[in-house]
Amino acid sequence: MTMEINPSLLAKSNLSILPKSVIQHDGCEYAAATTQDGLKLAVVPLSPGVEIMDFLGDKFQVQGCSGVLCKPTHSNIAALQARLPWLQPQLLGVKTSAGMGDRLGLATPGHVRAIQKTGGTIAPIFAQQSIREMARTGRTPRQVMDDAIWGVFQEGWRGGFGADADHLKTPEDIDHCLAAGFTFFTVDPGAYVNPAAETASLAELKQMTSNLPGDLQLDRNGLLNQSITLESTSIYFDETTLLKAMVKYGLAVWDVVWMYRHLQFSAGSRPFELEVSVDETDQPTSHAEHLYCQ
Repeated sequence: MTMEINPSLLAKSNLSILPKSVIQHDGCEYAAATTQDGLKLAVVPLSPGVEIMDFLGDKFQVQGCSGVLCKPTHSNIAALQARLPWLQPQLLGVKTSAGMGDRLGLATPGHVRAIQKTGGTIAPIFAQQSIREMARTGRTPRQVMDDAIWGVFQEGWRGGFGADADHLKTPEDIDHCLAAGFTFFTVDPGAYVNPAAETASLAELKQMTSNLPGDLQLDRNGLLNQSITLESTSIYFDETTLLKAMVKYGLAVWDVVWMYRHLQFSAGSRPFELEVSVDETDQPTSHAEHLYCQ
């Protein structure tokens, strides 16, 4: 239960406190403080007997209470996240959302201020970075998550946020991001898209289709010579259209199923959301190909 106690105990210390970050919750007060060594986390119990031993840092005194001033390390961020439930990423469902994509771990406070100006019309995804970007910037999924949480805390944001593990290509990518607490997983099967389908003849498409896994052959029987209407657009799957979609995206669909099953097994009872991204292919994806991937 959040406790409303005024005035702030930390405001009476000699620390330079960020006002937006101050929060009193379950017998403790927390705030971000500006120091010569950068921003640190200040934690102080509001009553005797309240333990703060899970935070590692330097002790300080304020009004007879012993607090801790600590660096925003992973262990301290994890302890803070465990104590303040609104620092846990959430599922966003069908809400209108926006991925912030903080590449350097410094922009979340600004992203929070931008989201605040939307009046609650956009659900933010503060923790979002692709595996490729993490490799290029030398960051881990846990660092991306910690930086986002620390920024959310600094600004006092309590409106919830998502965490997108973007452009995942291997089961190992999934496992690393799952362990870091991500809730939204974007699978990228782009490596399995076959661009040769774009210019192949019908005879070549038939040959390439015969090499696809057996389960994918069932798609041919279900869609061949079918017409599907979406609002004012009608899409007809003649043999060439269908085989082209199967050759181009069949193995990509297979990869998505494989990745999803791995995520489902690894997540266990933890809820998650899944997205498929094929936005970096050599050619545009046609309407029929979109339908085939569905």
